Formats: sequence, structure tokens, C-alpha cells
Amino acid sequence: MIYAYLRVSTDVQTVENQRFQILKAADEKRHHIDRWIEETASGVKAAQDRQLGELLASLKKGDIVYVTELSRLGRSLLEIMSILNECMKKEVLVISIKEGYELGNTISSKVLAFAFSLSAEIERQLISQRTKEALERRKAEGQILGRPAGSKSKETKLTGKEETIRELLKNKISHSAISRILGVNRQTVADFIKNRL
Repeated sequence: MIYAYLRVSTDVQTVENQRFQILKAADEKRHHIDRWIEETASGVKAAQDRQLGELLASLKKGDIVYVTELSRLGRSLLEIMSILNECMKKEVLVISIKEGYELGNTISSKVLAFAFSLSAEIERQLISQRTKEALERRKAEGQILGRPAGSKSKETKLTGKEETIRELLKNKISHSAISRILGVNRQTVADFIKNRL
């Protein structure tokens, strides 16, 4: 089986760029993707708590997994190495498009995977460190960070559903029932009605 694993961190992002890159690479190798696994999940979340965990458990010898880059698999060096090690033990080929790697059960694959993962981990730590330093500098300069006290976001989970909520309230539907219908917490509904309707 040939799999494609696509992951984005937030609902705002889309997997379309990843899909395009994988289709192009697979076409060049005359591979047909049998199954697409798409998910929206933070890379910080452990693999076993994502759809990736189910994919890894189902892989068999000779399978191929396409990813646009190794960082789609996980955020930490140890997690990426663990996932690649599991794939190598099962004799599964991992094709990482951006890095141009075909990681199988070879020593060169293991060295490449380790080197890339290490550099990606260092880069993430440096970005995080630079961000913290910049925020500390701004704070020291007297700049107020974050949203002004007392201000509220203009967008909520229920923005755009005002008419639906009004109709439900008109039909004497309880806040609890409205929350179940709209898939949000009861308090979210109560606050929205109090502050926005």
C-alpha cells in the first residue's frame, strides 16, 4: 500500500499545498496513492494520539509513506527518530519530498534522518529562543504585550450563527440543548446570548 500523510497545525491552514506536492512526486515515480490520511493536530501531540498512530500500527513490509517533510511526523527529534525507526524495522519506505529523502532500512537512511531531525530540532529551539528574547526586550522597553485588558475578540465560535440561535430561543429551546445542537459548551452559548444578542 502507498500512503500519504498530511498534517496541519490549525483549522486556518489547509493541506492543499501538501497534497499537490505529494501528487506531483508520486506521479514522477509512477506511484498511485492508495490512502490519504489528513489531520489537523499540533505536532506536539504524541503520534499515538493522532491518526498517524493508527497509520503506523497498520503499516506492513513493503508499504510506502509519503510526507512533504519529516517535521509533519512530529515536532521533536526523539519522536521523529522513533517513528522513522519503527518504519525502518517494519521495512516501510518513507519518502520525504522537500528533503528529497527515501528513508528505508539502510544505514545511510538512518544517518540522513538523524541529521535532518537534529537540525530541525535545533532550528525550532533557536526560533523559540529568539521569540522569547524579542518579547522580553519589548517588555523591558515598556511596550504592553498581548490584547489590551478588557478587550474581547470580535470572533467567537458562534459568530455567524446569530439567526439560528434566535430561532432556537424563539422556539423555547434551552441553552443546554442549543449548545448540543451547535457543538459548543453551554456556558459559551449563555455568554454569547448575554453579550452578543
